[in-house]
Amino acid sequence: MSAKIVVVEDEEDILELIEYNLTKEGYEVIGFLNTKNVEQLLVEEKIDLLLMDRNLPNVEGSEFVASLRKDGFLTPVIYLSAKGLDSEIEEGFLRGGDDYITKPFNMRELLLRIKALLRRTTKNVEDAILSHRDLVLDNSSRTLRVDGKNVEITKLEFDLLSEFILNKNNVLNREYLLENVWDSSEEYQYKTVNVAINRLKEKIDPSKTKEYIVSVRGVGYKLC
Repeated sequence: MSAKIVVVEDEEDILELIEYNLTKEGYEVIGFLNTKNVEQLLVEEKIDLLLMDRNLPNVEGSEFVASLRKDGFLTPVIYLSAKGLDSEIEEGFLRGGDDYITKPFNMRELLLRIKALLRRTTKNVEDAILSHRDLVLDNSSRTLRVDGKNVEITKLEFDLLSEFILNKNNVLNREYLLENVWDSSEEYQYKTVNVAINRLKEKIDPSKTKEYIVSVRGVGYKLC
């Protein structure tokens, strides 16, 4: 599966040039002229890499990345910026950047750096953050955020929700959950699964309006 790359660049001609070359290399590319909808996309989809300009409307690019890092997003970032002073480059790294390329840049060099960074980080990012809608699970800190707010859950509930997100397009029956979350289906009964799921639903959706997990009658449960 090709990597999914988000490019944030306010100069449309540069954005189109980057999108063209990355698509030609086989990457799935999503372009933005500002940061307005970027964080929501990171919540909803697994993004492998951010290419981030710094001179953006409304928010400076490295400040936006710093806020992402504060919120627990570990998506790798390469800055593409006209800010090329040593102090500015250092600032970019201190604010969460993984690499830094100054403008004007060589497209071939950019492609090589992307490949190198993805080679080092794709697996780690995949392991670290799981997300679905406004649910964000951070495996490195074992924490859950719902709509940007921390929610306390048990280890079992964390593992249960992880399993649902990893299988978000599938209906999971009780046997599967007992074997993969509880490790042994022989020691527990089906009622155990029902109780745990109900408790998890209470914590992630106390108002009962979002319906993250629904029951599929006679089969099991599905994440929606």
